[in-house]
This record gives sequence, C-alpha cells and structure tokens, in this order.
Amino acid sequence: MWPVRLLVGVVVGSTLAGVLAHGGDAIAPASPAERRADNFTLHDFYGKSRSLADYKDKRVVVLAFLGTECPLARLYGVRLARLQQDYAAKGVQFLGVDSNRQDAITQIAAYARAHRISFPILKDLNNRLADELGAVRTPEVFVLDQNRIVRYHGRIDDQYGVGYVRKSASLRYLQSAIDDLLAGRLVAKPATEPVGCFIGRVHKADPSAKVTYSNQVVRILNKRCVSCHRPGEIAPFAMTNYAEVSGWADTIAEVVRQRRMPPWHADPQYGHFRNDRSLPEGEIEILCQWAAAGAPEGDQKELPPPPRFVDGWRLPQEPDQVFSMSKKPYRVQAEGTVDYKYFPVDPGFTQDRWIKAMEARPGNRAVVHHVVVFSQKKGNRDELQRQLLAGYAPGAAPVIFPPGMAKFVPAGSELLFQMHYTPNGSEQEDISKVGFIYADPREVTHLVESVAAVNSGFVIPPGADDYKVEADSFSFNFDMELITLAPHMHLRGKSFRYELQYPDGKTETLLDVPRYDFGWQTGYDLANFKRLPKGTLFHCTALFDNSTNNPNNPDSKATVRWGDQTWEEMMVGFYDVAVPVSQSDIKARRFPSFMPTPDQIAQRLIQQFDADHDGKISQREIPLRPVARKLFFVALDQNHDGIITFEEITRGIEKFGIVDRRPDAQRVSKK
Repeated sequence: MWPVRLLVGVVVGSTLAGVLAHGGDAIAPASPAERRADNFTLHDFYGKSRSLADYKDKRVVVLAFLGTECPLARLYGVRLARLQQDYAAKGVQFLGVDSNRQDAITQIAAYARAHRISFPILKDLNNRLADELGAVRTPEVFVLDQNRIVRYHGRIDDQYGVGYVRKSASLRYLQSAIDDLLAGRLVAKPATEPVGCFIGRVHKADPSAKVTYSNQVVRILNKRCVSCHRPGEIAPFAMTNYAEVSGWADTIAEVVRQRRMPPWHADPQYGHFRNDRSLPEGEIEILCQWAAAGAPEGDQKELPPPPRFVDGWRLPQEPDQVFSMSKKPYRVQAEGTVDYKYFPVDPGFTQDRWIKAMEARPGNRAVVHHVVVFSQKKGNRDELQRQLLAGYAPGAAPVIFPPGMAKFVPAGSELLFQMHYTPNGSEQEDISKVGFIYADPREVTHLVESVAAVNSGFVIPPGADDYKVEADSFSFNFDMELITLAPHMHLRGKSFRYELQYPDGKTETLLDVPRYDFGWQTGYDLANFKRLPKGTLFHCTALFDNSTNNPNNPDSKATVRWGDQTWEEMMVGFYDVAVPVSQSDIKARRFPSFMPTPDQIAQRLIQQFDADHDGKISQREIPLRPVARKLFFVALDQNHDGIITFEEITRGIEKFGIVDRRPDAQRVSKK
C-alpha cells in the first residue's frame, strides 16, 4: 500500500518562484515524493465507461472514495454534491469511486439518488484504483491538479467523525485545497488523516484458517449484532449473511478491538447488568483473527439456523393503547445536527393509570437515535417535574416489569416525547410512538418510580477539561428496591459514577461509566434487584470536558450552565426503584410521587450554591442569568438583605405549597 506520507511533497525555492512568475495560473511540478495519478478506466453505475483522460480539460479533479452504507459517507454525500455544483463552472470535476466488494451497482445508484449526486460514481472492481492510490477509508478524497499530481489527500472537513457531530465545519480541508489550486498556490495542508469505514477490499482468504464465517463468526454476530444490523433497524448496514458481512471484516475488527461496538460503556469492575452488550475478549479475538485471515466463508454446511425476530411490537401482547408523537411527520434535515425536539401529547387519561409494560418505537430507525417518553402535568415546563416512562435507543428492550410492579400516571397527565434525531445524509420523515399495557390496580403490589440525583447549579468554565459536578439524592423513609441506573449528560459529558451511601455509613460503587457517550442514552438494568434500606442516599459524580480536546464540544469558549438543549448541559443520575404500594401513599402525594421535604430542598440548594461554605447563599453565588437570579431572591429572600438562609428557603417553599406535607416525611439536619 502506498504510504500516506508520500503525498506530502516539499516544494521550495525555484518551484515557488515559478508559481509566482506565472501570476498564480501555473501549478508547481511534482517533487520526487509526490504521486501522479495514472489514467484509469472504470464503469459508472449506468455501465458507461469513464476514464480520467476524459477530463483532461479540467483544472482540478477530485476523486472521492465512497461507500453506500458507511455512516460518514452518507453524511458527506450531500456535501460533495453541493461542492461539485459550486465548483463546476471553475473547471473542477468530482468523480466518486466505490471500491467496496459488498456494494452492488444498484446500491450505488440508490446512494447517488438519495444524496442528489450528479457527478459519476465509478465501481472500482477488485479495489485496483484504491490500491494504486493507497485509499484506505470511506469517505476519503484525493485532489489532483491539472497534471494529475495528488496535491491533497484525506478528510473532507472536520464536522463529522467517529462518535461526534459538530454543528458545522471549522476546517474545510477539501475546499481549501481546491481554492489553493485554482489560485495557483501550493496547498497549505496537503494531507490529513481520513476518518470513516475501511474500504471493503477483496482479500485472498487463507484456506487453512481455523476461524471462518460459517463455523464461529456467524454465531457471534447473530448473538451480539444482528438485532440492530438487519434490514429496517437503525444500524447502517445488515449482517445477516456472508455476502453482507465479508466486506466489513476490517471495520468490524477495528470497532470491536476499540470497544466502540457493541455500544456498552460500563466499567466491568462494578455491577452486573442483565442488558450488558459488551463482547468477551475471546469473541473479540475470533473476529480479529477472521479479518486477518481474509474473512474466509468456510463450509456452509456448518451454518446455524438464522435468528428469528419479532416484527412490530416486542411486548408480551398487543398494547392496550398506542400514542403517536404527532399527527404529521417531523421532517429531519439531511445533514448537520438537530437539537432535541419535544412533542406534547394528550392521552385523554380521565382516570389514573397503572402501566406494567411499555415500548417506545421509532417511526424511522434510519434517523431516530433515541426516544424518551415522559408523563407530566399538562403544560409543565420543568424537566425535573417529569416522570420517565419509556425509552428507545439502538438495541434497547421494551420495559416489562415483574408481576405486581407498575408505574403510576395520574388522571389528567399528558405525555411528552423527547426526540433525538441524527441526520444520515438525505432528508427523512418520522412519526414515533409508544405503546402501553395497563395493570389492574388490584394486582399492583409495588410502585415503580424514576427518581434522580440532580445538580442544576453548576457553572463549567471555558476550556475546563475535567470539571467535576456532584449530586446527592434525597432520602426517603421507606425501603426500596433498585432496578435501573441511567446517567444523563449532554455533549460535554466525560464520565459518570453512582455510589450508594448506606445509613450505617458504608459506601458501594454501583456503576462507573469512564467514557460517557452522549450518542448512546443507555439504561443499565441490574441483573438482580438491590434492596435499599430507608435512609440510603445516591451520590453521583460527573466530569465534563469543555475543552478543544472534546470533539463533541459545541463551543469551548462558552461558560456552560444547566439547560435543555444539547449545547447546554445537564447532570442527572436517574434511577428506577420499586416501593411497596402499602408504603407509597400515592393518592396523598403531588406529582411526581417522590416529593422532597422543605428541609431537603433547602439543604440541596445550600449544597449547590454556597460557594464559600458559610451556610448561606449570596447573590454572587447564584449562577443564573440576571432575571432568573432576581426572581430567585424575590421568592426566597424574606428580609430582603441580599442573603438567603436555610430557614428562609424552608419558609418560602412552604409558603408556595410546592412540597409534600405528609406527617411522616423525613426531616434532615440543617447542618
């Protein structure tokens, strides 16, 4: 393979003088280290023969190596089409090249139509052109000058990468290279490292390989991957047979070796979870051996029966009721980022509902990354007053509680769909939905509630790469059983840890997520429910990266506070618990059913905002915007001295009547 470093030529002295002498019209000749693209002839998806020599009148030719199912190649398809339109009149010709063994002509044609690509896309059989140029990934571009010398090689820009999507590109490598060549300048940055999927090359399989697709690999894929990697599901390509998988062997080996796939982010040192998707080391080794051996198929007689999947709902029965997020489809843009979208829905609940099973289902898996469905009071705008009901993320299972357990939704509540869309390179539409199975109230023994340890008072400074935020839960005067943990941050989230603090002073780490990934809103379901004695507290610790080292960071120069959108931040440690109905006193509580006492709220506010640790809150310690800070003090500063005390908070809370006043509500110390 031709090394990437050979693309970087050093042209100085008389060469630069020659460019300047020609008034910017001439391109410098090649240095010994530079590569000239030889003429080639390939066929496009219409079967028409195309040669590089056909474009001898073009000042610049861009060869873009593409793949029909690579997520990054999909995202950049629209951009390449737009660049061709922008530069066509300036003597620039784009040519797509598909060297993937797994991509059929019909798939290439569909890719071109979906992304409105008018330039030719050529099929590079046996990846000969890719080998000649040293192309490795899709997408990957080579920019040729009029002498067909490679003047730039690498990425298109820096907007999309593995595991991140920026609002827009800040470094437009391809566009800058074209502009430099058209202006007669040396390309300022002649090479960058391409990012994307490995080209599905035709490898010579080792006939003596012990690991083949038929005898071992297919069993791992069926067990770990095919639930998402099959037609109609969210994964970008199918893995249901050898022809679909073989061209992805190198990419599969890379992503499992780096533990990017299957998506699972919990440190195995802590906790056991029934939805653990991580691959054992032995299975990783098998997949890597298979790729290294050239992805041999093996004896088809050894193939196991294909796995069976349920179409439609995965609930134990048809839902009692189904609710859609809206009547009209939401239109998802072709590229860029989409902030969370919220769709309130009135389910018409005229009576209380107990829900024992539920499933959120995306309408368009190609662009729906996750769905979260809440219940709340109608018109509520406070996220902390929402009750989490159901969610969908790739690979997630429906929520099915054990017999006797259910969630409670009061009459008059509304549903709220939180939608996270990820554009895939072509405009799409979606209507997602949720299905409920109701429980007979007489059969319910345990209330399941989604609670949270929350810190909303943080201020993340610009450039901070390891900013710590901590939060403690409220304690309750009854025993509980812990079911699920679900950390939540946004794009600057770096790590998240849950610890239990038992009433006797002992501590226990339940979950550690050392590399939090906003792209995967994972709930961690305990393999065995954990009993939490009354008085137990959750302590959550999160780290945030607001530096330029975080490729997801929307703006490293911003001071970041709590907010609903992804360019703001949250620090929430959700957890689901089950409480005996006999102890939960549901009807006597406000919504949601777990309501803190005035003392608990006062203690939490002091904990979050008291920066100088004097037991009081001054105006300079409140990280809210001026109007919000003023309202905060108007509500709680009883004597108008510019200082809020513990007693003022409790009196203000009781005055506004926003907490549970049950006589058995637990009180906490003011100290």
